[in-house]
Amino acid sequence: MPASEKRLVVTSDDFGLSPQVNEAVERAHRDGILTAASLMVSAPAAADAVARARALPSLRVGLHLVMVEAWPTLPASELPDLTDGAGLMRADQARLGLDLALRSGARRQLAAEIRAQFEAFRATGLPLDHVNAHKHFHVHPIIAGMVLAIGRDYGMRAIRVPRESRDTLRLAEPGAKPGLALDTAPWAALLGARARRSGVLTPDRVLGLAWSGAMTPARVAGLLRHLPDGLTELYLHPATAGGFPGEALGYAYAAELDALVAPESRSALAASGARLGGFSDFLNDRHRSLT
Repeated sequence: MPASEKRLVVTSDDFGLSPQVNEAVERAHRDGILTAASLMVSAPAAADAVARARALPSLRVGLHLVMVEAWPTLPASELPDLTDGAGLMRADQARLGLDLALRSGARRQLAAEIRAQFEAFRATGLPLDHVNAHKHFHVHPIIAGMVLAIGRDYGMRAIRVPRESRDTLRLAEPGAKPGLALDTAPWAALLGARARRSGVLTPDRVLGLAWSGAMTPARVAGLLRHLPDGLTELYLHPATAGGFPGEALGYAYAAELDALVAPESRSALAASGARLGGFSDFLNDRHRSLT
C-alpha cells in the first residue's frame, strides 16, 4: 500500500437512536457516501437499525458504546453508581469520570455494562466493524483500558481515536477559527498509543469533531477536497428530521443528511481519489504496511 494513499471511512453515529436516524443512515448509504454506522444497542430504535443493516450487507456496522446520557443495556438497578433517577446513564460526564477513578464499585458496574453492550452487539449477528463511544467517553483512561480488554474478547479490530487536524478545517472553510472540540487531546493520544500496542486499527485523524452537528454540505465537500493522506474517519449525525428522544439540541440533522447525499460531496470524493470503505476493509492494508 503506498504511504500516500487516501482511505476514508464515512460514519454515522447514533444508529438506532430513532427511526429518523435509521432512515437517514439507509438513504445516505444507498444514495450517498456513507459507508459505516455505529449502533447504540439499547436505544429505542435499535431493532429497526439492525433490520435495516441486515438488508444492507455493504454497510459496515460498529458498536457505539453508551456510558453516559442514554440507555444502558443492563437494568439500572444493577448500575446504581452509573444511572440517574430516570434509569438512564448519568449525564454528569466529568463527575462520572472522577467517580470511576475513586470508586471500585463504579468501575465494576461499568465493566459489566460494557461487556453487556458487546454481548448485545454479538447477538445481532452483524460483523463488528469498529468501536467508538457516545460523547467519545472511551478516551477516559480507565474506560479505554476496559474497552480494549473487553473488546479483545469480542473480536474488536478498530477503534475511533478522536483527534482532528485544525489545518484541514481551515483549508475546508477559509477564515474559519475552529476551537477545540474536546478537552481530551492528551487522552486521545494515549488511547491511540494503547490501541496500536494492542494491535487495534485506529484512524490517522477524525473529521467532524469541531463541527459536530453542523456538518453542512459545503463543509463536507470542503473537507473532502482537502482530504489528507492516510486513513481518515469522517463522522456525522444524519437524520431525516429532529424531534425524537435523545436528540442533541441545536444539531442540524437534516443538513448533515443532505451533506452525505449532495452531488458536491460525491464529486469532491471522486476528485480526491480516496478509497472508500469501513474499517474492516482496510485491515489488510495495515498488515501489508507492517511487512
